[in-house]
Amino acid sequence: MLKKKINLNTISESEILKKANNLKKINLIDINLEQKIAFKKITTKSNDYITNCFDVALKLLKHGISDKLINGPISKKTFLKNKYNGITEYLADKTNTKKFAMIIYNKSLSVCPLTTHVPIKYVSKMIHNLEIIDKVKLIDNFWKKKFSKNVKIGVTGLNPHCESIDNFNEDISIISPTIKNLKKLKYNIEGPLAADTIFLKNNRKKFDLIIGMYHDQVLTPLKTLFEYDAINITIGLPFIRVSPDHGPNESMLGKNKSNYLSLLNSIKFLDF
Repeated sequence: MLKKKINLNTISESEILKKANNLKKINLIDINLEQKIAFKKITTKSNDYITNCFDVALKLLKHGISDKLINGPISKKTFLKNKYNGITEYLADKTNTKKFAMIIYNKSLSVCPLTTHVPIKYVSKMIHNLEIIDKVKLIDNFWKKKFSKNVKIGVTGLNPHCESIDNFNEDISIISPTIKNLKKLKYNIEGPLAADTIFLKNNRKKFDLIIGMYHDQVLTPLKTLFEYDAINITIGLPFIRVSPDHGPNESMLGKNKSNYLSLLNSIKFLDF
């Protein structure tokens, strides 16, 4: 289909476990799609295929074949069937990982939503000090290992302007004291900061990463700034997992017009 000569090596799962893979070629494990046409409308028929791909990948990772995983865009609605909030949580469950974080990464600025793919009505109930502390510790450790530097973190408030007409204000009661405690522990962190201004040019340049309280609070401005020039990283797993920062875009299936930048950046990030 590609009309290109590519140095490929078809190999079985057992051969890879025996370290029989050819490192001079691209090694492929042929997992049956059971689909006559390669580019078809996304349906639950592909669920077994995706599950098998993850199962084989996780087995290889567990046996130390690699410490890196890239997956392509997956329709969460079709594959997860509301059992998990996202692939991040799916992989965390499969690896029995309790503390993890989703980072949307660009070399100029990255973001991390405290809560991921959850309905907005549940967000305020999921904000607590331990969740913020765990995310900050994971991010700080990741930055030191990957980039050999201390990460500069900004944290948004939950409410507009970090203010609330309710008697209970999450920004004052939870977020602010948690950040004060983290500062005492020598983390380079500021907040809570108003979400409507933190992404202004002169504000965002102060930080390597911004933690937001919910998904669209930080992903919307980041995708507006960088579009496809960002990748999705899951930290806290026994391995590093990276994927393109976008969905499968069903309307583009089979047209060979999709923007590949995020996938290319995912591969480059893992230094293959």
